[in-house]
Amino acid sequence: MYDSHYATVYDTVMIHRGKDYDAEAALIAGLVRERRPGAASLLDTACGTGLHLRAFSRHFEEVAGLDGSEEMLELARARVPGLRTWRSDLREVALDARFDVITCMFAVPHLDSGAELASVVRRLADHLTPGGLLVVEPWIGPDGFTPGHVSRDVVEDGGRTIVRLAHSTRVAGRPDRMRMVVHYAVADPEEGLRHATDGVEMSLFAPEQYAEAFEKAGCEAEHLRIEPFAHGLWVGRRTDA
Repeated sequence: MYDSHYATVYDTVMIHRGKDYDAEAALIAGLVRERRPGAASLLDTACGTGLHLRAFSRHFEEVAGLDGSEEMLELARARVPGLRTWRSDLREVALDARFDVITCMFAVPHLDSGAELASVVRRLADHLTPGGLLVVEPWIGPDGFTPGHVSRDVVEDGGRTIVRLAHSTRVAGRPDRMRMVVHYAVADPEEGLRHATDGVEMSLFAPEQYAEAFEKAGCEAEHLRIEPFAHGLWVGRRTDA
């Protein structure tokens, strides 16, 4: 199922989680207006299927998306007509374009190390206009992780049932790394039953690592503890552009 079907399954689960994408986009737009009046263009990196982008499009004249999955980008373009997109890994972003705002919502845990975090933040900052803002949604740090954590989603959608189960453990000898095993099962009236299991390792970055990454990228950064973001938001302004 980790093929062209995965994007639609992932999208359906995300839609039914109760996340208020409109409220999050409006809050970020407000933070941007306070710090960068007149900001008109926004790039959402690791944009997935465009759920945040659709909401951002109501606040910015130009929105664009970047993701490593063409299947995800296809759904994003369908969700936001006229959307400009790029397919790229965060580690390799190199675009002939600049933006007033760049967002990265809950994607940096997939990076491998603090050095890689710093490199990605630098790459993204390089794509900002002078005084542009980089908004990064962080995740839990090493002290906040709960080994053995189990999460589940059960979604009923148009006659189809999707179950997502996840179990997380700490990587042996790596207090800053965790491994999540995710299992999807889908029951569809026409296609029958499908299931797949996959594992992914993620990083548990400390606040100091985010602060250092922004500093190395030439950004003045602040960590805002603000609802509804469970771990706040890092907002950096590029000052060396």
